[in-house]
Amino acid sequence: MIDHTGIKVRDIARSGSFYRAALAPLGYRLLLEFPAEVTGTDHVAGFGEGERCDFWIAQGEPNRPPLHVAFRVAERSLVDRFHAAALAAGGRDNGPPGPRPYYHADYYGAFVLDPDGHNIEVVCHEPAAAPPGRPAAG
Repeated sequence: MIDHTGIKVRDIARSGSFYRAALAPLGYRLLLEFPAEVTGTDHVAGFGEGERCDFWIAQGEPNRPPLHVAFRVAERSLVDRFHAAALAAGGRDNGPPGPRPYYHADYYGAFVLDPDGHNIEVVCHEPAAAPPGRPAAG
């Protein structure tokens, strides 16, 4: 099980602003931030739900090639909300919200490139909700 992960970003203020807005629909928020004087290496910022950080950004030369990070959510509407928030925060569309049945029947995801070109995905693995009076699909 993965406890946390992180990526390098060119401008931590710009990327921090992007991630605060893009991840807000998922319940993520900036939880910790430490300058290089504290860490001994890089200025870092940690995001997460609740009290623990599981996604970190660090000031530095961005990872090359850019990385792919996927966040799992329980509702498809959160995929849509992430995508809209990330684009409004300056992200670039890399795959609009929608089903990806080639992965599996219930895969619903969206992809956005962050300011450094990292491919950030939000995915829901749950079946689509059924319209009122109809059984759920899937």
